[in-house]
Amino acid sequence: MLKKLIPFLFVLLWSTGFIGAKYGLPYAATGDFLSIRTMANIAVFVLLIVILKQPKLTVKQISHAMVTGLLIHGAYLGGVFGAIEYGIPAGLTAIIVGLQPLFTAMLAVFIFKEKVNHWQWLALILGMSGLILVVSASLAITHVSKNALLLAFIALLGITFGTLYQKRFCQNQPLLPSVCWQYIASLLIFLPIVFVNDTQPITWNIEFILCLAWLVLALSVTAILLFMYMVERGDSSKVTAYFYLVPPATALEAWFLFDEQLALSSILGMVLCAISVYVVNKPTRNIVAP
Repeated sequence: MLKKLIPFLFVLLWSTGFIGAKYGLPYAATGDFLSIRTMANIAVFVLLIVILKQPKLTVKQISHAMVTGLLIHGAYLGGVFGAIEYGIPAGLTAIIVGLQPLFTAMLAVFIFKEKVNHWQWLALILGMSGLILVVSASLAITHVSKNALLLAFIALLGITFGTLYQKRFCQNQPLLPSVCWQYIASLLIFLPIVFVNDTQPITWNIEFILCLAWLVLALSVTAILLFMYMVERGDSSKVTAYFYLVPPATALEAWFLFDEQLALSSILGMVLCAISVYVVNKPTRNIVAP
């Protein structure tokens, strides 16, 4: 029973990432924000590794974990936060990154020979349609810089190829040491951004500290471990289908926290996303594990 709840707990936690970015970015630039967050992540994971006496990784395992970290944490987080800082609408960012389930499914068929039947392909496309409906009310592509769009697509490529790389090369690695090395690798991306884009001083206040604490403990620790657990034990196309539920969850959170209105099209989109995830993950004789 608890295992069945893991994907939905992941969606709930992961969806707060955009909310956290909206709260935190006014107080720190992308490079500073992500560097501080990542260093806190590393400190937490080192503490957990010591307390739980986790095994050390081999040099080969460390190298694979670091590549995964550069993609999932470095490219994805750096791309999303950078795009938001450049002023891209959250709705447009959600649509671009929301292409991941379709993109991952297509690549997984060729790379891992995963079997996706016609109904599941239809469900993935249906989910994409639902995703567009969810954010259509707030979508605005005018006055969006090329740099912002480029960063959003870098985020899409990072989370997509990072998921596939994790599935292919990091199977059966101890999760805590593996994720710790992933964050160490991502720090190699974030720290140079601090020096390149040193335009906004950090404003230390209670809002920023609480936002940072939530992103570290709820997102970078709990949600990431849940995500790695799901990737290790499921088909890539099935796991990433849950990302269709993230924008609807974020929209509901924004409605509750910021009193943002929900259009009828957004509600319809949420229903389509839910149907898509159900169909993709429904057991069927036509789907075989890689």
